[in-house]
Amino acid sequence: MKKSLIFSGSGGQGVVSAGMMTAKAAVDGGKYATFLPEYGPEQRGGSAKCTVVIDDDQVISPLAKNCDVLICMNEQAYSKFVSQLKAGGVLLINSNRVTSEVKRDDISVIALPVDDIAVEIGNPKAANIVIIGALLGATNIITEEEFLDSLRKKFASKAPAIMEMNTVALKRGIEYGKKFA
Repeated sequence: MKKSLIFSGSGGQGVVSAGMMTAKAAVDGGKYATFLPEYGPEQRGGSAKCTVVIDDDQVISPLAKNCDVLICMNEQAYSKFVSQLKAGGVLLINSNRVTSEVKRDDISVIALPVDDIAVEIGNPKAANIVIIGALLGATNIITEEEFLDSLRKKFASKAPAIMEMNTVALKRGIEYGKKFA
């Protein structure tokens, strides 16, 4: 099962971290994965994108002409990358920041207010974890437990409350994504 994913948004939204954690979770779960980040010199506010390819067999190229899943954290990312989503693909959008009407009828669209959910949880920086949760709930790309293991490793040196908030963020996203499975 080869799947290509594009994570897109702007610097500071955790786009690159989300892609990296997803690829790592896939590898830790016994799959092959590649991770290819692309971003400008700006850390915050500039465009950020990464491509993740996950497969049961070795991945030959980290590039994908068109992706199976597109995650857009803001309007600019949606406008720029929606044409790279395959027919039959899944589009996940942060409805707090993507305001354009999705005009494609050949894709599945999951629109959720990830910024609002992250604020409700008490951690605005967890918006990327919420949208990954929606991805996991709507698809079978990686399991919840594989991703939680990746989160535990990433946040092992942080306060336990941070891991707890991220776990809540992931589970809220999964609940939302399951509505579209």
